[in-house]
Amino acid sequence: MPQVMFPGDIHVIDTIHHVNEAVNVLKQYDLVGFDTETRPSFRKGVVHKTALIQISTPEECFLFRTCKIGVPAALAQYIGSPQYKKVGLSLHDDFKILAKHTDVEPAGFIDLQDVVGEYCITDISLQKIYAILFGEKIAKGQQLTNWEAPELTPAQQNYGAVDAWACLRIYNYLSQGLFDPNLSPYIIHEEDEQEQQD
Repeated sequence: MPQVMFPGDIHVIDTIHHVNEAVNVLKQYDLVGFDTETRPSFRKGVVHKTALIQISTPEECFLFRTCKIGVPAALAQYIGSPQYKKVGLSLHDDFKILAKHTDVEPAGFIDLQDVVGEYCITDISLQKIYAILFGEKIAKGQQLTNWEAPELTPAQQNYGAVDAWACLRIYNYLSQGLFDPNLSPYIIHEEDEQEQQD
């Protein structure tokens, strides 16, 4: 499968001065994609704080380096506002770690895990869902890199942007009725399984 590259502009927000401007851009959209990254821990029981919050529109993605700037008020208010819709995957895990930064209660979120089952998709990883819908691969090579590094590499930036943007693209594709599970070679239906067993 061809590898997915983020098709738009990536903005790394690592100073407080650019937060308000970025959030104001995001507020112009009815729905955005959301994800977070945390520095991996290779010691049992050790969990780091959220290092990065990625929020993507169809055209651009903002990478908020929370390891440097925390969760500023404008960003916290946006995350906690039910007015602005955000779609992500496995959000419970993101919220649990994010709570180490802020006491804001996330609102306005849609979890793809609650959506894809309606389309006979039983896989719940972003990589597999995206491959089923679009026949493209989300590379995971950057997942266990150091998200608290002084600078994010271009590969890290693309990975972070793709994860948020892919959630948005998946949701829009499904909600617009563009995916028919009956026509997908990747969906196995109960009747198909029965025929194989017979």
